[in-house]
Amino acid sequence: MPFGYASPEQIMRDKADYARKGIARGRSVVVLQYVDGILFVAPNPSRALHKISEIYDRIGFAAVGRYNEFEELRLGGIRYADINGYSYDRSDVTGRGLANLYASNLGRIFTESIKSLEVEVVVAEVGDEPDGDAIYRLTFDGSVFDEHGFAAMGGQADAVLGRLKERYRESMSLSDALEVALAALTEPGGERPPVEQLEVAVLDRNREHRKFKRLTGARLDRLLAASAATPAVDEPESPAEPPAKGNGEKPPPTGPDGPVDDGSSPL
Repeated sequence: MPFGYASPEQIMRDKADYARKGIARGRSVVVLQYVDGILFVAPNPSRALHKISEIYDRIGFAAVGRYNEFEELRLGGIRYADINGYSYDRSDVTGRGLANLYASNLGRIFTESIKSLEVEVVVAEVGDEPDGDAIYRLTFDGSVFDEHGFAAMGGQADAVLGRLKERYRESMSLSDALEVALAALTEPGGERPPVEQLEVAVLDRNREHRKFKRLTGARLDRLLAASAATPAVDEPESPAEPPAKGNGEKPPPTGPDGPVDDGSSPL
């Protein structure tokens, strides 16, 4: 047996471990359906290097991992979509076809190259009706997962996915979906990502032609304010004033807005 021999199984395990560690170092991305389309949310401190992008009229792209690697995949997807849309018909460009292309390329690189790509990708397509929406998640080895309702990848993806399952519900408004996504991306007891470090986009089925739209500036601020708003809680009725004692003593005084502070509450 030659020196340095390793079984194919061991080589594949090493490649997979290497890719998973690289992807886990990135920040999580959340993709979920809402009543009018599909929402993408990702913490991203860079204003120039996007993790969320448009591929074609109805198709969006999100990725985590090494930027130079998933950017090459994104550009390849755009070329594929443009060539097929021009050669045949724009309706022939589908999220499923793009997912199959990415799966083929990722699987070939994982099998034949010394180093696998440290990327995980979501291809999402919005339909004319909610039943026509599709979310495909692709892993570094070319595996394809047809997700229903939502998907999470990168960082602590399992924990984020667990929080999504607890909060997600069908036919949410955009502001509610944004609140669910931010809650899923926030560790229990932790602080939410700053607004200036959020990358948010939608595939809106109600838009004409190109469905992809980035949410920035005042529009994002309004959505965040709406998502943070909570319904008012009815204040409890003030307890009735206790009757005076039989010996003529007056009841203890109360403040105009509640009990008098006795000094026991923290500052």
